[in-house]
Amino acid sequence: MSSDIQLDAKTYQAIAHHCEDGDRLTEADQLDEALAAYRRAWDLLPDPQRAWEVATWIKVAIADVHFFAARFDEAIAELDYALTCPGGLSNPYIALRMGQALWELGQADEARECLRDALAAAGAEIFDGEDGKYLALAREGGK
Repeated sequence: MSSDIQLDAKTYQAIAHHCEDGDRLTEADQLDEALAAYRRAWDLLPDPQRAWEVATWIKVAIADVHFFAARFDEAIAELDYALTCPGGLSNPYIALRMGQALWELGQADEARECLRDALAAAGAEIFDGEDGKYLALAREGGK
């Protein structure tokens, strides 16, 4: 799905501002506040919200907050939605984070598949800064 129209500059700047706040709050481990900032950004998107390019990265940012808070089911729900937004299906970061969340929920086969997709699409660099267990899982044998 892709939108041929652009967000007006004022709306885009407001969304970017809320996302920057969310990023800063996430880095400071203020996850509830970060989530609120990203949701404010989301609420500024015109309907249909999933049609906009920025919808993908807002949903991924929300998923990251849930992942860092160990709310893996919520992270997966946000990532599933991000897959329906522009570029979502081809985004290796979504596959990475989905695989990590699935692994943490004990869904090893599904996790391995997602992590392998991320590895194939973006190389080992996408795992930089992540726990080494995820790259090991992506590289291990199995289904």
